[in-house]
Amino acid sequence: MPLQIIVGTQWGDEGKGRIVDWFAANSDIVARYNGGDNAGHSVTVGSKLFKLHLIPSGIIHPKPVAVLGNGMVINPRSLLDEIEMLHKAGIQVNPDRLRISHAAHLITPAHQALDKAQEAARGKGSIGTTGRGIGPAYTDKASRRGLRMADLLSADFFEHLSVLVDDANQQLGLLGAPQINLINIIEAYQHFRKMLLPYIADTSLEVCSAMAAGQRVLAEGAQGTLLDIDHGTYPFVTSSTTIASGVFPGLGIGISAANDAEVSGVCKSFQTRVGSGPFPTEVFDELALRLRGTGENPWDEYGTTTGRARRVGWLDGVLLRYAVRINGLTELVITKLDILSGIETLKLCIAYRKGGKTISDLPFGPSNLEDYEPVYQELPGWLEDVSAIRQWADLPQAAKDYLDSIARLAGVPVRLVSVGPERNQIVSNS
Repeated sequence: MPLQIIVGTQWGDEGKGRIVDWFAANSDIVARYNGGDNAGHSVTVGSKLFKLHLIPSGIIHPKPVAVLGNGMVINPRSLLDEIEMLHKAGIQVNPDRLRISHAAHLITPAHQALDKAQEAARGKGSIGTTGRGIGPAYTDKASRRGLRMADLLSADFFEHLSVLVDDANQQLGLLGAPQINLINIIEAYQHFRKMLLPYIADTSLEVCSAMAAGQRVLAEGAQGTLLDIDHGTYPFVTSSTTIASGVFPGLGIGISAANDAEVSGVCKSFQTRVGSGPFPTEVFDELALRLRGTGENPWDEYGTTTGRARRVGWLDGVLLRYAVRINGLTELVITKLDILSGIETLKLCIAYRKGGKTISDLPFGPSNLEDYEPVYQELPGWLEDVSAIRQWADLPQAAKDYLDSIARLAGVPVRLVSVGPERNQIVSNS
């Protein structure tokens, strides 16, 4: 397949980074098509843990070219910090290996300040943003007043930046928030401009040309299906299109590429979410601690970007079926199966109950989940440690039964299963 799309099927944090890393070994291009540094993708290679927020995690392999697509919003400071981190780890990052779309939008300190001030003003009605300026940057994009990477090439860039900062300071004043210093921002962007100009390109042309030449493109989605601006648990969503179809406008490739696309949905073996919003299968007390971990290990359930403890619960099959449909998934990748080892009885949400009625599919999408009660199927767990297993046949029968139940519920096969944080702790069902 010339195009493979990797998306999260839940509220993000499904483990997409290490799955992208797995597929990237055989890819020519790895590309991000949405979001900004509110995403957090982790890959463990030996004793090294790479936490990436903007650059596709596939860049850790020596072969692929990494692309930041036009659908992204980019904080230049975060991007340069990430490039430097990779350099120090011995990963080659230069304009031949990293390409940034001229049409990707810039996140400025003005966007970050507004994000934090607006979230604070919501009080109890906060939606749990990361405070990284993602929403305000996309707002400026939609209102056609944002700054794009190509604007760094313009002689009047700093005039436009000054207007943006002045407007933000007016809004911050109305919100009772501190104002931001224009001079410091201009000085920072003079440096950003010099450092990033060599990376800016027409990535749409480059990606399309690569596909036409038969090269393999791996498209990496950020966040998860349930955070999609249109199809997620609105208003507790992000500001971009997180589902698989977002790859076409987000990278600037034609819809005909979908004919040969493979769409892999990454799904944790249980359910997690960060921040506010409904969560029908959420669990608490000892079981929550068992699933979440203590935070002592980097792969415990604490946000890569925010560091916040994730809420945890049983896998929600109703929402998984929804994700399969919305994305057109062709297969599932199940992560963190090893975390379930030792739990005597597992639960799998197969339907919801509301007002005495049992429903298998949501009538109006996942926006209003507060009144739904999960209907569970119980399955026997397994005691064995699965972290050293590499063959499907060697998995405990109860684990295979659990995975088969997920596949039947979702209506698509399980292709891969991760059984630990290391890049080689993968079991293939082929």
